[in-house]
Amino acid sequence: MKRLRVTAAVDGERAPAFYTMLADAPGIAETQLLEWNATPDPVETVLFAVRGDAEPFAAAAPELDGIESVRLSPAGGPWTYALVEVRPRATAMFAAVREARTRSGLVVRKPIVYRDGDMRFRVVGDGDALGAALAEAPDAMDVTVEAVGAFRGVLDHPASRLSDRQREALAVAQDLGYYERPREATHADVAAALDCAPSTASRHLQAAEAKLVDAAMDEFGPAV
Repeated sequence: MKRLRVTAAVDGERAPAFYTMLADAPGIAETQLLEWNATPDPVETVLFAVRGDAEPFAAAAPELDGIESVRLSPAGGPWTYALVEVRPRATAMFAAVREARTRSGLVVRKPIVYRDGDMRFRVVGDGDALGAALAEAPDAMDVTVEAVGAFRGVLDHPASRLSDRQREALAVAQDLGYYERPREATHADVAAALDCAPSTASRHLQAAEAKLVDAAMDEFGPAV
């Protein structure tokens, strides 16, 4: 099994209006597709998280082909949630995403991130299915594979990115109270427990913390 991280750049002149609302609308820094209730019926339900002002999106989207309704969660914080009833086969871009999600031999993992006119997502599957899906992307979509690797599982758990030594250093630091406020331990204390130099303990902790921060911000990078 392979895993891919993919960016799809969509031709702005040929992008459907709804896609532009998701990926490149003024006042919206980022949209994430969180869940998609695929059904045999023509109308399906999609849950989006919108970072920014979602009100213009909610007002304009139902006027577009393929969009039945948009319901927003109460405002509060940087993210607003939008429950959208959509006819995916009415829009080529949505139909392509749906086709990829229902193709045997691969899984499109969520969230699908829309930002700066592009769509970013991760895919896990066998090589033939992945190659076929990429080859059948719509003409308006320029697909770039940003990263390829073997699928090792638990991709969503930040701790899976740590080496054994980094994990041990974090566990020792936490046990000694290094992350308490005020701190109850120093690098030297962690180093003594690990039987290494303080500079080595510091390096392990910094590397582990950087990996956890990157995972928390998501592998596509933070929204602006």
